[in-house]
Amino acid sequence: CPVTAGLSMRMLNFNTSPLKNTAAEPVWKVLIYDRFGQDIISPLLAVKELRDMGITLHLLLHSDRDPIPDVPAIYFVMPTEENIDRICQDLRNQLYESYYLNFISAISRSKLEDIAGAALSANAVTQVTKVFDQYLNFITLEDDMFILCNQNKELISYHAINKPDIMDTEMEAIMDTIVDSLFCFFVTLGAVPIIRCPRGNAAEMVAVKLDKKLRENLRDARNSLFTGDNMGAGQFSFQRPLFVLADRNLDLATPLHHTWTYQALIHDVLDFHLNRVSMDESVGSEASPSGARPKKKNKKSYDLTAADKFWQKHKGSPFPEVAESVQEELDTYRAQEDEVKRLKSIMGLEGEDEGAISSISMSDNTAKLTSAVSSLPELLEKKRLIDLHTNVATAVLDHIKSRKLDVYFEYEEKLMSKSTLDKSLLDIISDPDAGTPEDKMRLFLIFYITALQPPSESDLDQYKKALLETGCDLSSLNYIKQWKAFTKIAATPSNYGNSGTRMIISHAAARWSQSVVNNYLVRKNRVFKVSFFQNLPVTRILDNLMEMKSNPETDDYRYFDPKMLRGSERSRLLFQAVVFVVGGGNYIEYQNLVDYTKAKPGKRVLYGCSELFNAGQFIKQLSSLGQK
Repeated sequence: CPVTAGLSMRMLNFNTSPLKNTAAEPVWKVLIYDRFGQDIISPLLAVKELRDMGITLHLLLHSDRDPIPDVPAIYFVMPTEENIDRICQDLRNQLYESYYLNFISAISRSKLEDIAGAALSANAVTQVTKVFDQYLNFITLEDDMFILCNQNKELISYHAINKPDIMDTEMEAIMDTIVDSLFCFFVTLGAVPIIRCPRGNAAEMVAVKLDKKLRENLRDARNSLFTGDNMGAGQFSFQRPLFVLADRNLDLATPLHHTWTYQALIHDVLDFHLNRVSMDESVGSEASPSGARPKKKNKKSYDLTAADKFWQKHKGSPFPEVAESVQEELDTYRAQEDEVKRLKSIMGLEGEDEGAISSISMSDNTAKLTSAVSSLPELLEKKRLIDLHTNVATAVLDHIKSRKLDVYFEYEEKLMSKSTLDKSLLDIISDPDAGTPEDKMRLFLIFYITALQPPSESDLDQYKKALLETGCDLSSLNYIKQWKAFTKIAATPSNYGNSGTRMIISHAAARWSQSVVNNYLVRKNRVFKVSFFQNLPVTRILDNLMEMKSNPETDDYRYFDPKMLRGSERSRLLFQAVVFVVGGGNYIEYQNLVDYTKAKPGKRVLYGCSELFNAGQFIKQLSSLGQK
């Protein structure tokens, strides 16, 4: 969120507010981070932005680093034993001119004393200029989305929380880790939340611990992080938010669902990680000579950031709309490019480079050309973004076509909304051309989860036989059967809405095809219709609580107000909310909440989760839990 980015920029400016519109050169400095710090900064600030702020080098704490004795160093690390030891070693080796130590979470007094001892023995006390607890132990992916961690995420994963042999001490450690990050989040946000949660699951454990931690901090008025004098983010503070804690076990179908929106599809079918998508670069369609070693594919990475206007506009759009918009952007770009070429032709400058053009005298009808030339940087940036989204959209489309993902999406939407099915589930599972074994397993699990009554033993045996014949691992089904038996309330039609968008392809264009002209995606003979349906379970729970609706689903949710005496809590109408899913979340839920917020003017909703996984990663966790 903007708050996190602002605090990061402040930290990189020696914990003082960056001066705007200043022509002064920045102070050149080195940024030293651990893997946690790297993950927090990378989605927020690009390398160019770091350079603009005077960061000449950014290095991992535990890498081999040469001394740079005349440059200040900004550290951004977790206060772990290993990291503190390395900082002490840097002080002894006198690597830098001065040290600005920023800890992601609060550092303990004993570890501070270790640093002080090392500084004293190295005669570097005056060089340790500032020590800050930044309370940034979470990762901001969007202005309205955050996750807790990327490093060691298996320690707080769905699998870790739900494994049958978990010890009480392990569960306590998991809950403490989650609560520490959530506490950092609300300190950064500058607001004490009103907490609502279901009873009898991990979400309730988090709520109880977070309420206690917030109360303890508020009790010490002089040192509270939620008072104006002590709160670095105070100027960013908004009104008190409703904090809705949900448990992943509330809805296991949505994380398995084949989706149809751009961002969620990229996360599902490509390698999309901390806002960066990595994929194999196309090496041309020509075949390798017979017997020759196949060409090695190059990996290409693209950052999908807030600065990318096309991404911001279309990340939540149905994929066919994205394909159309890419083509429209391309047409606009070509028209502008043709205009520049036409003006060059008029001036007799064909074949000249941009440097020659820009030196043209401001006379004799050159005004238009000069204007066109001045827009060249913007035009080149537009070309870069068109190429980026063309390549990404083409890669996504290849997966849709080769795996028939549109068929899976439509069928799952019908299962989840209890609509009439136009073909048999067994036919899709048995179709060798429809999807991977994982796609088939995801579809069957959604069928099993959303069914009012589980299939009969004979039907189940038939399904299992078909799944095994296609190469599916049934371990995840073993776990879902246990989960469904344990869950008191079986899934009903009201428990699962649609994901928010739906595509219906006409029979005349049963598969939308790809035509690539100059490496650009072109629409060809396809018809689609987008409809909006009801909210997903997490969104519906938020709506009940924000609108103070009486509903059996949320009527027994617990209420915590850390600012009130216990027992005196009371419900109140709130316009800001944070939804957090313990056990992991996904872009489908996030987009559903974004769409919900757009339909509610004046409301603001943030989405967070303990980890962000796609369906493939989630099904692996389910399989691990179901192995006998």
